[in-house]
Amino acid sequence: MSQNVSTKLDRGLTPQQFIDAMTKNQETFLNWRDQFEWKDSGDRAFFQTLRSRDDLRCLIIAADWCGDVVRNVPVVLNVLKEAGIRTEMYIMEEHLEFIDQFLTMGGRSIPVVLLTNAAGDVLAQWGPRPRHVQAAMIQFKQQNTDRSAPDYGDNLKEARAEMARQYGEGTDYQSVIVKELREVLTAL
Repeated sequence: MSQNVSTKLDRGLTPQQFIDAMTKNQETFLNWRDQFEWKDSGDRAFFQTLRSRDDLRCLIIAADWCGDVVRNVPVVLNVLKEAGIRTEMYIMEEHLEFIDQFLTMGGRSIPVVLLTNAAGDVLAQWGPRPRHVQAAMIQFKQQNTDRSAPDYGDNLKEARAEMARQYGEGTDYQSVIVKELREVLTAL
């Protein structure tokens, strides 16, 4: 990645400020956060080894109304806290020019998790959801290119239902996010 976001560094909310400002889904967000568990001690140990790296930063573009934010950001925050990576949150609607630099398949999909160095150079990106969940949206977008088609809305509803099925009922998806974040950070 060759983008630089230095103009955003040290201008975001702390994770706690983001949580405190939530007007929607705060209880659900906190429930997912509180249900987080390290399923693999090797993963936890890996993230702990990153505590000595003071060169990494994380910027997360999010909004409290988004189901993927409510499910995924609590996991990301737990991982980043364990890794000791300084994290800032940006509310999407207040930073449209920022999210527009990091579109997913041409759209504003959140959360966007950006890992940067201290100079703001983007080193890696994760989000908006685990790969196996995102696969349903990719398939939908590939098969539904005409937003004005009469069945577009029904097909989108079905894609969202499939994503919910892929997340599952419990917290198993959280360990998938941990593994994906570990892959991303291993490459840095």
